Amino acid sequence: MTIVPITSPDLDAAEVSWFAALCSDDYQFLGVPDGDLRSSWAHCSGIVKEAEAQGFRNILCPSSYQVGQDTLSFVAGCAPITDKINMLAAVRCGEMQPIMLARTIATLDHMLEGRLTVNIISSDFPGEKAESNYRYQRSREVVEILKQAWTQGEINYKGEVYNFEGLTTDPAVPYQTGGPLLYFGGYSPSALELCGQHCDVYLMWPETKEALAGRMRDVNAVAERYNRTLDYGLRVHMIVRDTEAEAREYAEYIVSKLDEDKGTAIRERALDSSSLGVSHQAKNRDLADMEGFIEPHLWTGVGRARSGCGAALVGSADQVLSEIEEYQKMGIRAFIFSGYPHMEECKHFGRLVLPHLKTCSMPEAYGRVPASTPATPLGVGERR
Repeated sequence: MTIVPITSPDLDAAEVSWFAALCSDDYQFLGVPDGDLRSSWAHCSGIVKEAEAQGFRNILCPSSYQVGQDTLSFVAGCAPITDKINMLAAVRCGEMQPIMLARTIATLDHMLEGRLTVNIISSDFPGEKAESNYRYQRSREVVEILKQAWTQGEINYKGEVYNFEGLTTDPAVPYQTGGPLLYFGGYSPSALELCGQHCDVYLMWPETKEALAGRMRDVNAVAERYNRTLDYGLRVHMIVRDTEAEAREYAEYIVSKLDEDKGTAIRERALDSSSLGVSHQAKNRDLADMEGFIEPHLWTGVGRARSGCGAALVGSADQVLSEIEEYQKMGIRAFIFSGYPHMEECKHFGRLVLPHLKTCSMPEAYGRVPASTPATPLGVGERR
């Protein structure tokens, strides 16, 4: 069933992405640190290169203050070691002065020759406990300033957080027409308002299909007020094997050494641990059956030792493919998968499922860069 209108054409094609575990979120056994899987440039860039070799079209590079690699530095480092895969860089709005952020993103976009997408995040900073409305207002202003800085030679902006008047600057023109696509996830009314007005892809964490459909309808109603339509994405973990029995056995295996107190500590160290989205992931676990399943192939066990995205699709290749096709029928176009360990699960999915999916690049679908044709960078002051 199609839930809402879709911006981009060819709904039968999907942007299938993987996850670079920059934030020390890679395990053989969930919650049990493994030195070989600890976040490092060598390990995480290896995941990126493997995902590109398998045929994934994008890769999410997350952000954390507590652990792991710096996101934007990591993305810059991946530019010369990749050729095809896009980089979805998580950006915490307000962390960097927004005009300088606009230049940073534009520079990265040129380094990657248009293979950049941006995940807009509205979170507290270390030592900060801000109201949700304030955080999303700050993010709204950052996004509006980014768009102004990418297109104009003078910045004039009056907001609740940022004020710039008559600031003359050469525009930080990105490589892509209109700048990188903005991916966004959030559940509060303020979050939906920001996404519906300014962002391109609304990302969701795994819930029942009924709950996901409701979220899509809610944000679409906001977008319609601005005469816009969005694309929709699902961030979910993956355990796929030749048979369902093997997949379920592996799900039990990766939590077999989990200490529940350690899992709780891992969840609570994240700055988003008290967010509305995280509370919905916890609710999934409360509603799941005795084996942790909230739907026949949606397993909530990952969330026992992880904040944020807390469930995995578990099944045979045919079962997982059928689930993805059901999501596509709902109108979901972008998928961000991950698994434990990330390198090995990337190979499993690449062997068993990815060859059977028609994939696309969202920037190409939106016309930000010509399909499979390098764009021509602009000179200072030029416009598209």
